[in-house]
Amino acid sequence: MYVTSSAIENGRILDRYGSRGTQFDAKGMPTYSMSFEIHDAPEGTGSFAVIFDDDDAVRVCGFTWVHWLIADLKRTKVEENESVSAKDFSQGVNSCHSCAGNSTVQEASGYGGPAPPDKEHLYTLKVFALDRETGLKDGFYLNDLKRAMDGHVLAHAKIAGLYKPKE
Repeated sequence: MYVTSSAIENGRILDRYGSRGTQFDAKGMPTYSMSFEIHDAPEGTGSFAVIFDDDDAVRVCGFTWVHWLIADLKRTKVEENESVSAKDFSQGVNSCHSCAGNSTVQEASGYGGPAPPDKEHLYTLKVFALDRETGLKDGFYLNDLKRAMDGHVLAHAKIAGLYKPKE
């Protein structure tokens, strides 16, 4: 299994998917979500789970920043900006609802694009093929997703891209 994204060119996430884009929520969080496509999923895949995160955030806030969580995705392609409109998969809470953010669970359930505060960061989109659905509803947390995935991962793939701070 592997994943591709037209949102990443030459190892870099395009401007429109983060803080250098044009679509933000009321608190300034980038909300124009990336597109991606899953290829060669294993037989028996019941759904996909997605984690989009930033390990480089650890040196800034003390933990890996979660930008997007998806559960119970049953198709192999997600179009750009679907985080704000798709109803056929569940979205979890990003790190804007944390000790380092000020959003409610509802405000932070969905895509929160790259916005590195200090220097260029490497962001990773991880996709997991599961043998079943998780049953998670909008507003779930990363630990909920990890527990639901435990023992049910058939395959996984990832793609990564760099993003620079807004100047």
